[in-house]
Amino acid sequence: MDINCPLDKKTLRILNDARIRSVVPTVRELIGKRAKVVILAHQSRKGAWDFIGLGQHASLLSKNLNAPVTYTDDIIGDEAKGAISRMRAGDVLLLGNVRELDCEAVTAEMSMHAEAVLVAELSPLIDYYVCDAFGASHRAQCSLIGFQMKVPSASGRLMAREIYALKTIFDRPKRPSVFILGGAKFGEVPFMIDNVLKSGIADTVIVVGLAGNAFLLARGVEIGEASSKVLADELTEENFQAARDVLGRHGQRVLLPVDVAVERDGKRVCVNTGDMPTAEPALDIGDKSIDKFRKVILSSKTSFMSGPAGMFEKSGFEVGTKQLMMAMVESKGLSVLGGGHTAGAAERFDLADRVSYVSTGGGALETFLLQEPLPVIEALKYSKKKFGPDH
Repeated sequence: MDINCPLDKKTLRILNDARIRSVVPTVRELIGKRAKVVILAHQSRKGAWDFIGLGQHASLLSKNLNAPVTYTDDIIGDEAKGAISRMRAGDVLLLGNVRELDCEAVTAEMSMHAEAVLVAELSPLIDYYVCDAFGASHRAQCSLIGFQMKVPSASGRLMAREIYALKTIFDRPKRPSVFILGGAKFGEVPFMIDNVLKSGIADTVIVVGLAGNAFLLARGVEIGEASSKVLADELTEENFQAARDVLGRHGQRVLLPVDVAVERDGKRVCVNTGDMPTAEPALDIGDKSIDKFRKVILSSKTSFMSGPAGMFEKSGFEVGTKQLMMAMVESKGLSVLGGGHTAGAAERFDLADRVSYVSTGGGALETFLLQEPLPVIEALKYSKKKFGPDH
């Protein structure tokens, strides 16, 4: 399961348990079938400040399940195997952070992972493998694609819901369909835009956040040194040229901000793009952009948003993100939010329950947007083919 959660940097306490809550239906169903449920999961990766054990995760899962969840910090040793052997029907056991294992840090083919120590030690102890980690389904790691060759495997309920919701948007969107792409990452955005417009998945793409700033620069707007500096790591010549190409190819189907919001003397101030550059970095889209984009979203039958429109965590600069999400709700069409920061913003604004669906995917969602194969999905298909429908 993908229950990787945001932590407070000072206390290392979990700030948002949305991903833990999202897997509860699968665990509850397995408990109802009197299964012994052994869970593999991760938190961050070795060397990172938020790389910790999963004791908190077990407590929060137990609270949300309203059922006991046993935790052991071990994964494949005697302690873990002993805990598994003592399980009774309906028990739930969460093993330690799987990224403690070196094999989990390796990206490899399914056949290689099937022979890794994690799979070798645990597969003889289980009857079935269930993957409910859509948020990590773009990763070819041992715990995600190693078991499918050894035991009958299936997707969990969250994984199935994610795929259904996204396929609805990608395969049979109601028109007009608008995609809103934002957030702090820019590198893949031009390629995502090109794919969804070229394939006809979206009729219009609205670009906001740092990606919006980068596209303004590609269109010839002088965004200023402060805004450019934030983009420095991802604004490679290749990515910049890709943005130019997308603007040249798709023209008016790519909508960019007409103004931005900056912090000036402690206040939110909107600046027209024609009056840029600004000494301050753009922290949100401006009020005119909000009005322009809301009209497009309100007239849509399908709306999808991945990435916030600005620094929504900062008071006064949550306006763009909140207003675009509100328009998605008010449109009455199919509305889907995707990505960790987007989901976090929706929860903060109490809008998560008002849109049609909130995806837990981040990198997996990017892969889906690019219409590239997801390793976990391919591994599950392999397992079904190998073990047959009777399983």
